[in-house]
Parts: sequence; structure tokens; C-alpha cells
Amino acid sequence: MISYAATKRNIKVTVQPIYLDEPTDFLKRQFTFGYVVSIANTGSAEVQLLRRRWVVSEADGSRQDLEGDSELQGHPVIPPGEEHVHDGACTIASFNGMVEGNYLVQRSDGEQFRVPVPSFHLHAAAN
Repeated sequence: MISYAATKRNIKVTVQPIYLDEPTDFLKRQFTFGYVVSIANTGSAEVQLLRRRWVVSEADGSRQDLEGDSELQGHPVIPPGEEHVHDGACTIASFNGMVEGNYLVQRSDGEQFRVPVPSFHLHAAAN
């Protein structure tokens, strides 16, 4: 499985996408991909995940903007040296796509900043 990683201000985001044979439906042009996201805090202050914004671009040029906090499982707090892991899925209408975006995080002192999600590729039947 291919991993993609990006780090900003001691927060490392790693994503591992995978093509899902089920529930993909070739005839309906619904290609489903899962992913596991790890957000590691290598700094000295705890951080809290507030929101995510992902943009899913398909081979035909169409885009899906995914924004909110529903996938974050209750705004988790990540202490120094710890990580938060969650998974998710998306369905696109083409064999290939790309995802990029960011997480909005807040340090324990109230400072907020955005941490990039590494750009990662979606390729049907890639596993």
C-alpha cells in the first residue's frame, strides 16, 4: 500500500488510499476508494482537530469539495508524541482521481493553523 505524507509545524499527516472492489459498480461508473489517515503530533504542545477540507478531483475535471468535521470523530485532542488515526471512503465516477486538502488544528494556547493533507492519487484496481 502506498503512503503519502506531509508535515507542517510538527504535525504529520499520512494517508494510505486503497481501491475497494466492493461497493464499486463499474456499470454505474461508481468507483469507491477507502483511506486511512494518521495525524501525528511530533511537537511539544497538544493540538485539537477542528475541521477538514478535502478536494477530490476526477479524471474528467469534475470536483467534489468535502468540508466539515463529521469524519473527525468528535474533534479529537492529540497530545505530544501521540497520533489520531481514522478511516473513510469516497466514490468517484472515473478510474482515476486525486485528493488534496488540509486540516484546521488548534494548539492548547488557542493558536489555529492549517496542516496540509498530502496530495494523493486514486487509481481503480491499483491493489
